[in-house]
Amino acid sequence: MSVKKRVINAIVGFMLYLLIAYGLGLTGVIDLTAAKGIGVAVWMIYWWVTRPVDITVTALLPVAVNALFSIVPMEKIISQYSSSSIILIFGSCLLTAPWSSIGLDKRISLKALSLIGPSMKSQIAVWLLAGVVLSNMMPNVVVVAIFTPIAVAMLKAAGYEDIKKCEPAVPILCAIAWGSQLGGAGTPLGGAMNITAIDFIENYTGKEFMYVDWITRMLPYTIVATVVVLLMMIFKKRKVTRLEGTKEYFKESYAALGPMKREEKISLVLFIVAMLGSFLRPLYADLLPGLVPAYLFLAAGLINFLIVAANRKTMLLEWDGAQKEVMWGMLLLFGGGLALGQILTGSGANDVIADVISKMNLSGGLGTIAIFAVFACLISEMTNSTVSAAVTIPIVIGVTSKMGLNPIPYIFTTAMAMNYESLLPVSVRAITVSHGIDPSALMKTGFPLTIVRMLVAIAAGYIMMMVWPGFGEL
Repeated sequence: MSVKKRVINAIVGFMLYLLIAYGLGLTGVIDLTAAKGIGVAVWMIYWWVTRPVDITVTALLPVAVNALFSIVPMEKIISQYSSSSIILIFGSCLLTAPWSSIGLDKRISLKALSLIGPSMKSQIAVWLLAGVVLSNMMPNVVVVAIFTPIAVAMLKAAGYEDIKKCEPAVPILCAIAWGSQLGGAGTPLGGAMNITAIDFIENYTGKEFMYVDWITRMLPYTIVATVVVLLMMIFKKRKVTRLEGTKEYFKESYAALGPMKREEKISLVLFIVAMLGSFLRPLYADLLPGLVPAYLFLAAGLINFLIVAANRKTMLLEWDGAQKEVMWGMLLLFGGGLALGQILTGSGANDVIADVISKMNLSGGLGTIAIFAVFACLISEMTNSTVSAAVTIPIVIGVTSKMGLNPIPYIFTTAMAMNYESLLPVSVRAITVSHGIDPSALMKTGFPLTIVRMLVAIAAGYIMMMVWPGFGEL
């Protein structure tokens, strides 16, 4: 994008804010404070879509705008950038920070991929399922960042030097991106979008959210969506049906790593302990009420700084290394999403939006679910799932509460819809595009899957609401 276009989009975003905030607020159409809240949301969404600045920079807008226009108390905004959810993501980053330097990330990936066969169907199946499984343990963006270079190296080993002209690269790299997003929906650890949703749930209910509640409600959708996407991908006709030598490549690469090192074992054990501790939280919540997953992950991550490495010259994790591995941009993006939610709620903007939607004579049934799901999916595709969660979940809570409904099942259904992105070269898809996939090929391949996957989310949410009485109970 040219500098001129970026400047124009930056100005348009600000003008949209002024038009909505003072055009609607001062004319008495809606309350001025609520108009400012809606204006901030439109401004941020516009910048997230057009990208005159990085999406992380946009996430800092709530602080600056609130300081200038006094929409809600500033402490409510600032606190969102240091919430317990931020600590959880930070702790998770510290836990996995040593993985790249000690080779644990490659060991896990190559072990799973060493079972892969030469046929394109098996390639797609293993890459997608490996993405699903691994993204249950770490953010999907990390999974894509780990898998994509390995896949590119595999394709080159199979004789495809130019990835842009490599026909098998499109389904394989897409399988990585889409598999990681499907799996990311299954657990709170799948990404900041799930933590965002959980944060709003905790604010609404006023009590701690147990991670096992997320798994039990999202697992059916994750399984069904994975099967549907997998079948659509493996049964699509392709010119290239085999990649000879790829299984040998993975076996040789894994063998080259040698036996599992002491540091790898320690790092893996720490991660498993933190992960199991989060999911088994209900068993010890009364005994250790302060040890919520956020602080459990942080404590386990800090242990990495205290373990002496095998060379006895450094620790398993040094701060310089941690700074490079921690996803600071994700932390700020997550905080910005929560801050936007605070502005929408505190300004009364959510109530205004809820009033408008509630006048559409929605019954809370399939039509209501479809509207929430389509809206969440569109925002995810234009920006990313974290932004979608920050924008849609407060609206879902506001609308359903206004209608006298329990918001919880609608939040879970909306989360199913927002946890998938397949069209534009942004978010995790930017990683695959940067390695050679043509953006037009990405959109062409992803469009039918987007439609089908969104329908699966709507159907799964609706069916579970109808047949599972405890779906909305925590």
